[in-house]
Amino acid sequence: MFTGIIEEVGRVSRIEQRGENRRVTITAERTPKELATGNSVAVSGVCLTALDIKPGSFCADLAPETWTRTSLSRIHEGALVNLELPMKADGRFGGHIVQGHVDGVGKLIAFERIADSENWWLHIELPNDVEKYTVFKGSISIEGISLTVAKLETDRCTIAIIPHTVEMTNLHSLKPGDPVNLEADLIAKYVEKMMGRDAESSLTIAELVEQGF
Repeated sequence: MFTGIIEEVGRVSRIEQRGENRRVTITAERTPKELATGNSVAVSGVCLTALDIKPGSFCADLAPETWTRTSLSRIHEGALVNLELPMKADGRFGGHIVQGHVDGVGKLIAFERIADSENWWLHIELPNDVEKYTVFKGSISIEGISLTVAKLETDRCTIAIIPHTVEMTNLHSLKPGDPVNLEADLIAKYVEKMMGRDAESSLTIAELVEQGF
Protein backbone atom coordinates (compact mmCIF):
# COMPACT_ATOMS: atom_id res chain seq x y z
CA MET A 1 0.00 0.00 0.00
CA PHE A 2 1.11 3.55 -0.77
CA THR A 3 -0.06 6.96 0.41
CA GLY A 4 0.60 9.17 -2.61
CA ILE A 5 3.45 11.12 -1.02
CA ILE A 6 6.17 11.15 -3.67
CA GLU A 7 9.60 10.42 -2.24
CA GLU A 8 11.76 11.00 -5.30
CA VAL A 9 11.62 11.77 -9.00
CA GLY A 10 13.47 9.21 -11.11
CA ARG A 11 14.48 9.28 -14.74
CA VAL A 12 13.88 6.57 -17.34
CA SER A 13 17.32 5.75 -18.71
CA ARG A 14 16.42 2.79 -20.91
CA ILE A 15 13.41 0.99 -22.41
CA GLU A 16 14.13 -2.46 -23.79
CA GLN A 17 11.76 -4.86 -25.51
CA ARG A 18 12.02 -8.34 -23.97
CA GLY A 19 9.61 -10.71 -25.67
CA GLU A 20 6.13 -9.33 -25.11
CA ASN A 21 7.23 -7.23 -22.13
CA ARG A 22 9.17 -3.99 -21.92
CA ARG A 23 11.90 -3.61 -19.33
CA VAL A 24 12.43 -0.08 -18.10
CA THR A 25 15.52 1.06 -16.24
CA ILE A 26 15.01 3.95 -13.84
CA THR A 27 17.83 5.96 -12.34
CA ALA A 28 17.37 7.53 -8.92
CA GLU A 29 19.61 8.48 -6.03
CA ARG A 30 17.75 7.22 -2.96
CA THR A 31 15.06 4.72 -3.94
CA PRO A 32 17.33 1.88 -5.19
CA LYS A 33 19.13 1.85 -1.82
CA GLU A 34 15.91 0.78 -0.08
CA LEU A 35 14.81 -1.82 -2.61
CA ALA A 36 15.41 -5.57 -2.76
CA THR A 37 14.62 -7.78 -5.73
CA GLY A 38 10.90 -8.47 -5.82
CA ASN A 39 9.92 -5.43 -3.75
CA SER A 40 7.02 -3.28 -4.83
CA VAL A 41 7.60 0.31 -5.91
CA ALA A 42 5.12 2.83 -7.26
CA VAL A 43 6.25 4.40 -10.52
CA SER A 44 4.02 7.36 -11.41
CA GLY A 45 1.19 5.64 -9.58
CA VAL A 46 1.72 2.13 -11.00
CA CYS A 47 2.74 -0.62 -8.59
CA LEU A 48 5.68 -2.45 -10.19
CA THR A 49 8.17 -5.11 -9.11
CA ALA A 50 11.78 -4.02 -8.66
CA LEU A 51 14.37 -6.08 -10.57
CA ASP A 52 18.09 -5.89 -11.34
CA ILE A 53 18.80 -3.39 -8.58
CA LYS A 54 22.09 -1.56 -8.76
CA PRO A 55 23.53 1.50 -7.03
CA GLY A 56 21.61 4.36 -8.56
CA SER A 57 19.15 2.35 -10.64
CA PHE A 58 16.55 -0.42 -10.76
CA CYS A 59 14.50 -2.13 -13.46
CA ALA A 60 10.86 -3.13 -13.81
CA ASP A 61 9.06 -5.21 -16.42
CA LEU A 62 5.91 -3.82 -18.01
CA ALA A 63 3.43 -6.34 -19.37
CA PRO A 64 1.44 -5.30 -22.46
CA GLU A 65 -1.60 -4.67 -20.23
CA THR A 66 0.38 -2.25 -18.06
CA TRP A 67 1.88 -0.53 -21.08
CA THR A 68 -1.43 0.05 -22.87
CA ARG A 69 -3.62 0.85 -19.86
CA THR A 70 -1.42 3.38 -18.06
CA SER A 71 0.38 6.63 -18.81
CA LEU A 72 3.62 4.65 -18.95
CA SER A 73 2.81 4.19 -22.65
CA ARG A 74 4.05 7.75 -23.19
CA ILE A 75 7.35 7.37 -21.39
CA HIS A 76 10.60 7.63 -23.31
CA GLU A 77 14.23 7.56 -22.38
CA GLY A 78 14.82 10.67 -20.31
CA ALA A 79 11.24 10.91 -19.04
CA LEU A 80 10.68 11.78 -15.38
CA VAL A 81 8.64 9.44 -13.16
CA ASN A 82 7.34 9.76 -9.61
CA LEU A 83 8.66 7.18 -7.14
CA GLU A 84 7.21 6.00 -3.84
CA LEU A 85 8.11 3.03 -1.67
CA PRO A 86 5.34 1.08 0.11
CA MET A 87 4.20 2.48 3.43
CA LYS A 88 5.88 0.93 6.46
CA ALA A 89 3.65 -0.61 9.12
CA ASP A 90 4.86 1.95 11.67
CA GLY A 91 4.97 4.81 9.16
CA ARG A 92 3.07 8.07 9.20
CA PHE A 93 -0.01 8.17 6.96
CA GLY A 94 0.69 11.33 4.99
CA GLY A 95 -1.72 11.16 2.05
CA HIS A 96 -4.57 8.75 1.42
CA ILE A 97 -4.86 5.03 0.63
CA VAL A 98 -3.25 4.39 -2.76
CA GLN A 99 -2.90 0.84 -4.08
CA GLY A 100 -0.92 1.52 -7.23
CA HIS A 101 -3.75 0.00 -9.28
CA VAL A 102 -4.60 2.50 -12.01
CA ASP A 103 -8.36 2.91 -12.51
CA GLY A 104 -8.09 4.91 -15.70
CA VAL A 105 -5.97 7.25 -17.75
CA GLY A 106 -6.95 10.90 -17.82
CA LYS A 107 -5.68 13.73 -19.99
CA LEU A 108 -3.78 16.81 -18.89
CA ILE A 109 -5.80 19.78 -20.13
CA ALA A 110 -3.63 22.52 -18.67
CA PHE A 111 -1.09 23.20 -15.96
CA GLU A 112 -1.08 26.93 -15.39
CA ARG A 113 0.07 29.46 -12.86
CA ILE A 114 -2.73 31.01 -10.80
CA ALA A 115 -2.93 34.75 -11.38
CA ASP A 116 -1.08 36.78 -8.72
CA SER A 117 -0.07 33.58 -6.92
CA GLU A 118 2.87 31.24 -6.58
CA ASN A 119 0.51 28.27 -6.89
CA TRP A 120 -0.79 26.44 -9.95
CA TRP A 121 -4.02 25.04 -11.36
CA LEU A 122 -3.90 21.48 -12.71
CA HIS A 123 -6.82 20.69 -15.04
CA ILE A 124 -7.49 17.03 -15.80
CA GLU A 125 -10.06 15.36 -18.06
CA LEU A 126 -11.49 12.30 -16.31
CA PRO A 127 -12.64 9.02 -17.89
CA ASN A 128 -16.04 7.71 -16.74
CA ASP A 129 -14.46 4.95 -14.64
CA VAL A 130 -12.83 7.58 -12.44
CA GLU A 131 -15.28 10.48 -12.69
CA LYS A 132 -18.03 8.55 -10.90
CA TYR A 133 -15.83 8.23 -7.80
CA THR A 134 -14.55 11.82 -7.83
CA VAL A 135 -16.09 14.35 -5.45
CA PHE A 136 -15.46 17.96 -4.54
CA LYS A 137 -12.71 18.14 -1.89
CA GLY A 138 -12.21 14.39 -2.19
CA SER A 139 -8.91 12.59 -2.69
CA ILE A 140 -7.57 11.42 -6.04
CA SER A 141 -4.20 10.03 -7.09
CA ILE A 142 -2.74 11.63 -10.23
CA GLU A 143 0.56 10.15 -11.45
CA GLY A 144 0.82 8.60 -7.99
CA ILE A 145 0.44 11.95 -6.19
CA SER A 146 -2.18 12.25 -3.46
CA LEU A 147 -4.18 15.35 -4.35
CA THR A 148 -7.44 17.06 -3.38
CA VAL A 149 -10.14 18.03 -5.86
CA ALA A 150 -10.68 21.80 -5.77
CA LYS A 151 -13.23 22.03 -8.60
CA LEU A 152 -15.34 19.43 -10.38
CA GLU A 153 -17.20 20.04 -13.63
CA THR A 154 -18.76 17.00 -15.34
CA ASP A 155 -15.75 15.10 -16.70
CA ARG A 156 -13.08 17.58 -15.62
CA CYS A 157 -11.46 18.25 -12.27
CA THR A 158 -9.16 21.02 -11.13
CA ILE A 159 -6.45 20.66 -8.49
CA ALA A 160 -4.57 23.44 -6.70
CA ILE A 161 -0.84 22.66 -6.75
CA ILE A 162 1.67 24.28 -4.38
CA PRO A 163 5.29 25.01 -5.38
CA HIS A 164 6.63 22.11 -3.27
CA THR A 165 4.56 19.62 -5.29
CA VAL A 166 5.77 21.12 -8.56
CA GLU A 167 9.37 20.80 -7.40
CA MET A 168 9.10 17.28 -5.97
CA THR A 169 7.12 15.55 -8.74
CA ASN A 170 7.10 15.11 -12.51
CA LEU A 171 4.16 17.50 -13.06
CA HIS A 172 6.39 20.25 -14.43
CA SER A 173 7.59 17.91 -17.20
CA LEU A 174 4.12 17.11 -18.54
CA LYS A 175 2.47 18.84 -21.50
CA PRO A 176 -1.18 19.48 -22.42
CA GLY A 177 -2.63 16.36 -23.99
CA ASP A 178 -0.35 13.99 -22.07
CA PRO A 179 -2.04 10.95 -20.47
CA VAL A 180 -1.89 10.76 -16.68
CA ASN A 181 -2.49 7.82 -14.36
CA LEU A 182 -5.56 8.15 -12.15
CA GLU A 183 -6.58 6.12 -9.13
CA ALA A 184 -9.86 6.86 -7.39
CA ASP A 185 -10.30 6.90 -3.63
CA LEU A 186 -10.52 3.28 -2.46
CA ILE A 187 -13.20 4.11 0.13
CA ALA A 188 -15.57 5.26 -2.63
CA LYS A 189 -15.26 1.87 -4.31
CA TYR A 190 -16.06 0.00 -1.10
CA VAL A 191 -19.07 2.24 -0.45
CA GLU A 192 -20.33 1.51 -3.96
CA LYS A 193 -19.86 -2.21 -3.41
CA MET A 194 -21.69 -2.13 -0.09
CA MET A 195 -24.55 -0.01 -1.35
CA GLY A 196 -24.92 -2.04 -4.52
CA ARG A 197 -26.10 -0.69 -7.85
CA ASP A 198 -29.46 -2.42 -7.81
CA ALA A 199 -32.64 -2.34 -5.78
CA GLU A 200 -31.69 -5.49 -3.88
CA SER A 201 -29.33 -3.63 -1.58
CA SER A 202 -30.78 -3.11 1.90
CA LEU A 203 -27.83 -1.14 3.28
CA THR A 204 -28.82 2.30 4.56
CA ILE A 205 -26.91 5.53 5.01
CA ALA A 206 -27.36 5.16 8.78
CA GLU A 207 -25.66 1.77 8.69
CA LEU A 208 -22.76 3.19 6.67
CA VAL A 209 -22.31 5.97 9.22
CA GLU A 210 -22.38 3.41 12.02
CA GLN A 211 -19.59 1.49 10.25
CA GLY A 212 -17.42 4.60 10.06
CA PHE A 213 -18.08 5.89 6.54
